Amino acid sequence: SSFIAVHAFGFTLNFMTMMALSLCIGLLIDDAIVVRENIVRHVHMGKDHFTAAREGTEEIGLAVMATTFAICAVFVPIAFMGGIVGKFFFPFGITVVVAVLVSLFVSFTLDPMLSSVWHDPPAAGMKRVPVLGAMIRATDRGMDWLHAVYERLIRWAFSARRYKLWLPAYGHGFGADGRRDKASKRQLRRATLSPRGVVLGVGMLSFVGALGLTPLVGTEFLPQTDQGFTQLSVRMTVGSSLERSDAKVRQIEEIVASFPEVKTVSTSVGGRGTGLSTGRNQASLNIGLVPRRERQRTQKQVEDAIRLRIAGIPGIEVTVGFDRPIFVTVLGSDAEGLAVIAQDFAAKVRQIPGIADVELSVKPGLPAYAVRLKPAAVRELGLTAPQLAASLRAYVSGDVATYWTTPDGEQVEVLLRLPQEQRQRVEQMHDLPVAFARDGTAISLASVATIESVANPEVIRRQNLQRREAIFAGVQGRPAGDVGADVQKLVKATTLPPGFSFDVGGATRDQKEVFGALMGAMALAVIFIYIVLASQFGSFLQPVAIMASLPLSLIGVMLALLFWRSTLNLFSMIGLVMLMGLVTKNAILLVDFANQARKAGATVADALLQAGLMRMRPIIMTTAAMVFGMLPLALALNDGGEIQAPMGRAIIGGIITSTLLTLVVVPVLYSYLVRDRKPDAVAAPARGGAPMPMPADRE
Repeated sequence: SSFIAVHAFGFTLNFMTMMALSLCIGLLIDDAIVVRENIVRHVHMGKDHFTAAREGTEEIGLAVMATTFAICAVFVPIAFMGGIVGKFFFPFGITVVVAVLVSLFVSFTLDPMLSSVWHDPPAAGMKRVPVLGAMIRATDRGMDWLHAVYERLIRWAFSARRYKLWLPAYGHGFGADGRRDKASKRQLRRATLSPRGVVLGVGMLSFVGALGLTPLVGTEFLPQTDQGFTQLSVRMTVGSSLERSDAKVRQIEEIVASFPEVKTVSTSVGGRGTGLSTGRNQASLNIGLVPRRERQRTQKQVEDAIRLRIAGIPGIEVTVGFDRPIFVTVLGSDAEGLAVIAQDFAAKVRQIPGIADVELSVKPGLPAYAVRLKPAAVRELGLTAPQLAASLRAYVSGDVATYWTTPDGEQVEVLLRLPQEQRQRVEQMHDLPVAFARDGTAISLASVATIESVANPEVIRRQNLQRREAIFAGVQGRPAGDVGADVQKLVKATTLPPGFSFDVGGATRDQKEVFGALMGAMALAVIFIYIVLASQFGSFLQPVAIMASLPLSLIGVMLALLFWRSTLNLFSMIGLVMLMGLVTKNAILLVDFANQARKAGATVADALLQAGLMRMRPIIMTTAAMVFGMLPLALALNDGGEIQAPMGRAIIGGIITSTLLTLVVVPVLYSYLVRDRKPDAVAAPARGGAPMPMPADRE
C-alpha cells in the first residue's frame, strides 16, 4: 500500500521514502499488537473466538484510533514544512501517514477476522517446546514481577503518606486519609509533600535534566558520516613553480601513505586556470580508506591524525576533508579594507575551540609585469596597445607561423618565438623591437613603454553588488553547531567600519533554518495532537494528562545521544518529532482503560491501577517492537549509516524512558485532573454488595 501511495504522489524510491519505510517497520505492528492482545485477553475469559474478536476490538477501538491519528497529526506538519527541507521531507511525511493509516485499517479488519477463525495453539503444549517454552515461562515470570512492582508503586503513589519538608508553611493540617482537614485550625507548620507530588517532581526533574544535558550533547546540521573516502587540498606559496609544488606534494604523499587505514591516494598538482593562473601552487589528494570493518579509527579520526602529521611541513596550507561548516563573508566596496577586516576576523576565529583548517579567500596577488605605454612616444609613432601586445606575445609565448605536414599526413603547428635564453629576464624585454620607423629603424620597447612589476588578484568575488571576501573553516573535537554558535557570537561582538557587513552562511545558516522549521512543525504537531485527543476522548483536560508523556521522553533522547556520542542534528530532531506521536500511545491506552473502569464504578485510584496492570503487556510489547525495529538503524552497521543513526538512537532512548515514566506520571496527573464521582452519583448496587463489573479482565 505504501508503494501504491508513493507511485500515486509521483515519488520515487529514494533516500527519504526508504527512510520512512524503515521507520515504519516497528511502528506498523503496534496497532495489531494492541488489538490482538486485547482479543487474547477476552479469549482467556472464556469467550469464543468470534465474540472475543468482536468485543475485544470494540473495547480497544477508541485507543487505537487515537494513537494512529496522533501519529498522523505529527507527520502532516513535517510533510508541509517550507523551504528546501520541506521539499525533501514531503515524501517522508506522506509515506509515513499512508503506512500508519493502512496499518489502522488492517488492525480493524484483517486482524480480528483472522483471530476469529485462527485459534491459538494450546498454551501448555507450547511451554513444553525446549527453547520456546523457556522463553514463554521467562516472559511470564518477568511480567508477573513487573505487575507486582507496578502495583506496589501505584499503591504507594496514591497512599495517604506525607513527607515533611524543611520548609515553613501556614495552613490547615491533614487527616489520616491524607486529605486536608479544613476543620482544623490554621497554624504555622512544616510543609509536606505527598507521594503524588514526589512523582510529579521526578517527572519535572527529568525534563529539567534533559534541558541541562543539551549543551553536553551539542548540535550540528548533519551528522558526520564515515564514507571511506576523504580529500586533502594543498596550497603552496603564490608563484611556486610546478616542480616545487610537486616536491611538497610528494612529502605529503609519503606521510599519508604511511597510515594503515589508507588504501589508495590519487594526486593532482596544478592544472587549473590559464596563462599565469594555471594553479601551479595548488594540489589535491583523493584518499581512499580501507573498509570500515577493517580499521579501528573512523574517517574523522584518520583526518585528524593526517592533519596533525602534516602540520610540520613548512610553506603549505592544508585543508582536510570535504566538510567545512563554518562560512562567514565580509561585504564592502573597498578591496583593501575588506582584506584587512577578513584577516583580522580570521585571526579571532582561529582562537575559538574546535576550529580547524581556517582558510581565507584573501590571497596574495599573482606576480606579473605591466607594460605602461608612454603617451607622447606612442602618439608620435602611431602605435596602439593591441599592436604592442601582439608583438610581445609573439616574442614570449609565440605565434603560429606556418604548418608542417609530417610524412604520415598530420598537420603540426610551427610556433615562432624567441629562444629561451633571450626571454629569461625582464631586462631582456627592453631592447626588443616592437615597431619600425619609416626609414626602417627598429623601435625598442624601452623607447615607447616602461615595465613595472604588479600583483593581479586571482578572482574578484562579488555578492549583493558588493566586493566579497570569505572565511572558511572546519571543526575538530567539537560539534559544528556549537562552534558555529561561537562564531555567530564573535560576529555580533565585532564592530565593523561604515560600509562593511557580515553575512554568515554555510551549515550554520542551514542549521538555523532547519531547526526553526522543525520547531514550528513541533508546535503545530502539539496543537494537532491536542485537537485529535480532545475530539476522541470528549474532554479538554484528559489530553493534558496524555500529552504529559511528551516531555518525559526528552531525558531518554539526551541520554541515548550522549551514550552513542551523537548530536542534536536534522535526523535526531526528526526522531524527536516522531517520538511526539509514539509516546502518546502508552498514555492513550492507560487513560482509555481508566475511563472505562470509572464508568463501571471504580474510583480513580482503582481505575488507574487496573489500567496499568491490564495495559502493561501491550505497552511492553509495542515498546519492545519499536526498540528492536529501530536497533539496526541506530547501530549504523553499513558504510554511511551514521547519517540516519541519530534518528533511531533518539527514538530508542525516548521511548524507553517515556514508557517507564508514563506508567507512573500520567496516572498521577490524571488523578489531579479527574475527580472521583460523588457517592450519590454511583449506582445503588455499588453501595453494599459486590463491586460493579469492570472491563474485561484476565482470569
